[in-house]
Amino acid sequence: MKNRVNINATQPQAYKAMYALERYLETTQLSKTHKELVKIRASQINGCAFCIDMHTKDALQQGETIQRIVLLDAWRETKLFTAEERVVLAVTEAVTLIHKGGISDELYQEAENVLGSEYVAQLIMAIATINAWNRIAISTHLQPGE
Repeated sequence: MKNRVNINATQPQAYKAMYALERYLETTQLSKTHKELVKIRASQINGCAFCIDMHTKDALQQGETIQRIVLLDAWRETKLFTAEERVVLAVTEAVTLIHKGGISDELYQEAENVLGSEYVAQLIMAIATINAWNRIAISTHLQPGE
């Protein structure tokens, strides 16, 4: 795979803006577990090896189990995820796959009922941020471990 532009080197202000989003996310109510589940699941959907590698390692360091990470792609088929986590994952998929209709009214209402409006807003920002990182990593051929 041919090396591509290093956006951080050529457009540092763009990376600075992305890092500002990350700093914002650190100030939110989002749990560390929810943040990592969002990052891993969106990265799986988008096929971003760089981000899957980074965020599974981060999740493991934070105490996530290998079993839950391995089964994340099939979360609907297991009882390993809490009701809150299931809503977080459903919203993550809906936003990541926005071209398939986005968040349905039913899912949005469920998310608000389970998580609250403020948490849903923060969740949407987390999902948008990892999707942007996925697109940067995939477009520039970032490799796991780089």
